[in-house]
Amino acid sequence: MNDLAQVAIDTARRLGAEYADIRIAEYKRQLLNTEDERVNNITDNENIGFGVRVLAKGAWGFAGSSEINREEIQRITKLAINIANASATTLRKPIRLTPEPAHQETFTTPYQIDPFSVGIDQKIGLLLEINRSLLKHKGVQKAEALMDLRKVDRFFANTEGSILQSLVFTTSAKYQATAVGKGDAKSRTYAPPPRTMGYENIDADDLLANTDRVAQQAIEHLQATDCPVGKKDLILDPLNLALTIHESVGHATELDRVLGYEESLAGRSFAVPNLLNQLEYGSPIVNFVADNTLTHGLATHGFDDDGVPGQRWNIVKDGLFVGYGTSREVAGKINLDRSNGTCRASHWSGIPIVRIPNLSLEAGQEQISLDQLINDTKDGIYIEGMGSFSIDQMRCNFQFGGDAFWEVKNGRITRMLKNVTYQSMTTEFWNACDAICDQRFWIPNGVLNCGKGDPMQISQMTHGAAPARFQAISVGATQ
Repeated sequence: MNDLAQVAIDTARRLGAEYADIRIAEYKRQLLNTEDERVNNITDNENIGFGVRVLAKGAWGFAGSSEINREEIQRITKLAINIANASATTLRKPIRLTPEPAHQETFTTPYQIDPFSVGIDQKIGLLLEINRSLLKHKGVQKAEALMDLRKVDRFFANTEGSILQSLVFTTSAKYQATAVGKGDAKSRTYAPPPRTMGYENIDADDLLANTDRVAQQAIEHLQATDCPVGKKDLILDPLNLALTIHESVGHATELDRVLGYEESLAGRSFAVPNLLNQLEYGSPIVNFVADNTLTHGLATHGFDDDGVPGQRWNIVKDGLFVGYGTSREVAGKINLDRSNGTCRASHWSGIPIVRIPNLSLEAGQEQISLDQLINDTKDGIYIEGMGSFSIDQMRCNFQFGGDAFWEVKNGRITRMLKNVTYQSMTTEFWNACDAICDQRFWIPNGVLNCGKGDPMQISQMTHGAAPARFQAISVGATQ
């Protein structure tokens, strides 16, 4: 790989590039899906190629190819230079990258079992066993199980002398039971955290141990009472919080979005630079930490596609808004000395863009269990799991649902509810947080399907949290 990468570096230098990098990446993915007692889908995909990014005359140029040889790398590098030169003709201000020293490093996901070394029969057998266990419950009419296994082998080199390699595995499995009756259908999902791990993350015993509970709750969900309309104290579990964190904090603090780079596709953000160190994003117990060094974190890849190693930093500290996710291109626009390494492409054919890091709500400092949180709540709703969501273009006004809901009255769970959504404004919501369970209950959930960019790129990141309570949040029933 070094020799091939050097072809791109030498060609870019000879043609006058101020900066250039090459990514050579191989992707492997296996997706397995079962529905009831049949195999619905088995997909195996392998893809390899390279992308060359150059900075010439102050403008970016990018091109890529799936054919990896010296002649093609030369051709693609020349094409990237030509694109940069053309782009420079309409440039208002030249692009400047924040400094970054050269790095020579290799990163590998900590793993025990290569997920692609495990036989299809074993994987499908587990998914079908899960479905059979769900379907044995009278009232469950549909059972679905999914396993998603990924591998990315990446090589990076740039004109500054960095040579970086990474091998990242991502594994996950989840399932859903659907109960049908009285002209309605309601589901319940079990989704253990996806992680950058080997096949050991697919815990068959745990998956099977939860099937009875999931099936029974799907049936109970069908019979549940509609959500009342009004203001309730909400207790949100870590999986529900993961999506809320992602949409109202993660996307809101991507610096390229804040600066208008996403305006034509997915909006901007209220969290503008003059609010740094000024805005009370949440209550004093709210701390959001970005950590691309998090062990088994979905965005833990050793380094980003700017050649910047993973780092840990604060986005919100003691409720105060203090940081962004950046790239080398945008960090200098707010006078940062260095990028914090959140610039990633989801494929060799895509140009790197700012992506949400592993971004987590830190656990509470006081020892508080979920049971204690419920016992301390007079009139509220406890919500588990991800559901539907919507959020406005500035990442302010939002609505979230969930996967399962329970009414809390005078310190105890009384009944299950259905059709629950909660609505708020981002800073009002996080300022309403008055309690967070401690580290014993912190779970590193995340998302595998974060879409951004045009053309669209799909990325992954972890959003850890412990159960937390939010006071007087508007809730209402939806059909």
